Amino acid sequence: MNQFTHLNATKVFYNPIEVAIRWSDLLEHEPEILGQVSQGTVLMAGVSGDWSLLNLNLERLLDAMRHGELPYGKAGITQNDPALLTSPELTVRHVDVKRWIAVAYPAHKPAFLFDESERLPMQAIDQAAAQALLQQIHSLTARSMTRQRSSQEESQLRLNSRAETTYLNIIGALLTLLLGHSPGGVRYSAFNTLESVISALIAHHSGRPGITERTLWAKFAEARRQLSAHS
Repeated sequence: MNQFTHLNATKVFYNPIEVAIRWSDLLEHEPEILGQVSQGTVLMAGVSGDWSLLNLNLERLLDAMRHGELPYGKAGITQNDPALLTSPELTVRHVDVKRWIAVAYPAHKPAFLFDESERLPMQAIDQAAAQALLQQIHSLTARSMTRQRSSQEESQLRLNSRAETTYLNIIGALLTLLLGHSPGGVRYSAFNTLESVISALIAHHSGRPGITERTLWAKFAEARRQLSAHS
């Protein structure tokens, strides 16, 4: 058992109340909560403590199972048997819960399902990647404009092919991050198309050298060709 699994009590499959406990960040209270559970899925009336979020998350899980959005079964084996929904033997698999939460509640990243890198806020990824992309565009554009000032300066300040290739590879890689998704199908950012990336850059940085629709389309196309040529 690795450290991540140990600290977050990660298992291959769970009873729904175990998922709700971890989702609600109440793992330290698990023995007390489980002692007040009726039939393994419903909290008994008068449960002590302010655990309204626990009840809400439990109901979310059960609702998803009732509507066929979250696979469930018995002893970790998936079975489409509605009778199990009221059984103390009801279980859900770790991989199914993670996949369902990623789609139904993408803003929720409980630690028992998602590691530290996966819990990095999407907005932070968007902003960091967009800022890095913008810096590379500024650098590449500024150098390109400088080398156009005169034939004499061009010979002195021209980007060598290796440096330009490096910039284009970085831009292409950042675009792949902004528009890509994880192996589990979760998008890395809120951007769905190249057009949306360009629109956001223009909206926030219009007027800066190179931040025009024509230039961005041209540079992005060149960067993607460069990256594809060496993949």
